[in-house]
Amino acid sequence: MEKRQIIFQDLGKMDYQSAWDYQEKLLQENVRKKSVGDNEEKGNHTQHYLLFVEHPPVYTLGKSGNKENVLMSDEELQANHIEFFHTNRGGDITFHGPAQIVGYPILDLEKFYTDIGKYLRNIEEVIILTMAEYGIIGARSAGETGVWIEPGVPGKERKICAIGVRCSRWVTMHGFAFNVNTDLSYFNNIIPCGIVNKQVTSLQKELGRALDMEEVKEKVKRNFEKVFEAGLVSEILL
Repeated sequence: MEKRQIIFQDLGKMDYQSAWDYQEKLLQENVRKKSVGDNEEKGNHTQHYLLFVEHPPVYTLGKSGNKENVLMSDEELQANHIEFFHTNRGGDITFHGPAQIVGYPILDLEKFYTDIGKYLRNIEEVIILTMAEYGIIGARSAGETGVWIEPGVPGKERKICAIGVRCSRWVTMHGFAFNVNTDLSYFNNIIPCGIVNKQVTSLQKELGRALDMEEVKEKVKRNFEKVFEAGLVSEILL
């Protein structure tokens, strides 16, 4: 069976609003393609994407999240040059910033499986496999989307990857934020994902050394191909 093709684009450093607008454009293009043509043609021409990006410091709140989980005033956010967005993804509050791999899959799940729970677990699996290549055991925490280390050890639970998605007519957007060399002090200003008394960590903190971002990106890409049984085709944005 021929592998599904996913266009990969590394957007580099891009502000949150621009990346959100771009995702929305790709999603809407796919939704339109699913709505036109004869019945046998519907959905045949949708295109899958995987976008990587690094954002300037920004806090994003999910549609069901609580703004009280941001522990800074609007004035303090502005003074510290941190943006804030109330988004249309699932989940609560999280941080995006430099040296963090943010991945936005724009997938037509009708060409994979129509199961959001399975989709979330597969994103987690991509990160768990990547962590394993660095000798770190990633795990899931019951009832809490994302990837954790020692989730079952009280006082030692620490989150390394947050996940929040939106799905419209089975086309996905938003995605995951994987802490690589991320400045974790930014998480002190929020209650990450609305979960009290649990830590946030990064590959750098766990390994005691900074990592090559491009190296980690390549591992995430290869594991994404493996888990989603797809082939990534790189496309350079002009």
